[in-house]
Amino acid sequence: MLHAARYWEPAGDGRVRCTLCPRDCRIGEGQAGFCFVRRNEGGRLVTSAWGRSTGFAVDPIEKKPLAHFHPGASVLSFGTAGCNLGCRFCQNWDISKARLDEGRAEDAWTPERVVALARRMGSPGIAFTYNDPVIWSEYAIDVARAAHAAGLFTVFVTAGFVNAGARADVFRHMDATNVDLKAFTEDFYRKVTLSHLAPVLETLEWLAKETQVWVEMTNLLIPGLNDSPAETRALAEWVLGHMGPDVPVHFTAFHPDYKLLDRPPTPPSTLRRARAAAREVGLRYVYTGNVRDPEGGTTYCPGCGAKVIERDGYAVEAVRIARGACAACGTLIAGRFDEEPFTPSGGFRIPLGLPS
Repeated sequence: MLHAARYWEPAGDGRVRCTLCPRDCRIGEGQAGFCFVRRNEGGRLVTSAWGRSTGFAVDPIEKKPLAHFHPGASVLSFGTAGCNLGCRFCQNWDISKARLDEGRAEDAWTPERVVALARRMGSPGIAFTYNDPVIWSEYAIDVARAAHAAGLFTVFVTAGFVNAGARADVFRHMDATNVDLKAFTEDFYRKVTLSHLAPVLETLEWLAKETQVWVEMTNLLIPGLNDSPAETRALAEWVLGHMGPDVPVHFTAFHPDYKLLDRPPTPPSTLRRARAAAREVGLRYVYTGNVRDPEGGTTYCPGCGAKVIERDGYAVEAVRIARGACAACGTLIAGRFDEEPFTPSGGFRIPLGLPS
């Protein structure tokens, strides 16, 4: 299914220029851009991702990861294929590096059908994830509109490599996002992700300062590449100065995958060190991920130190927040929280594939 794309302009000689992300791909007739799913058909840009999915799952929202947005909720999650980055360490490479005509994709996932699946599974929200939804922004926006009409929330899980115009259009329809800040050096971005750091930092600062979208940030720590104490501290100081102390930051563990098989898994001690450094800088909500670390997964009140959200992995065992504040001392806890009594969640994932 080909669908008219937004975010493009003629580039002469039958080519089109995709203006969605900073790559600014100039695409010839019959060719696709770097992401595989945006291509030139008859001098117009089309997307092959609209209405197609490589699979669905019901995930705990903590898996996105989001720690301060409806904790314990389940969220219908799905992606398409392709990506606008070239990360050598991609943890979802079988999806993000696939072409839709080569993968297990289905053409008929209209926004209404996606929303109906979310409601059937009892999920209060929909997450655009697995591969970067920036490249299928048209489809994500249409699904988000249908989700909001049905009373569901929306979550956008992205690397944040997107141009300003498209960025404003996309996030107007999103309630929460997790942005994956791959590293804090341009050298890493250029060599390891085939992209650039500055546009991602611009997206992060814009989200924190100019929108009402709830934003959290993830940094995957890869031994010997982006895990030095100096880089971690610089990253934390940037978040504090450009986004504020209340933005949750997740330091997560790498495992060897795709084209980066010569690095060991991230030691838990590296994650704990990064968390401690970020807290010393002044960030109030810092987490560890992809490891078993109850302390690094727990939300502490910045006022009295009480455990306001207790987690074990993706399972949420207790929420002690009343009207957005610590139940023990009344300090406001940054986030979006439900007012209904909390029921502990199991943190289980339910893979659905492509259900009928």
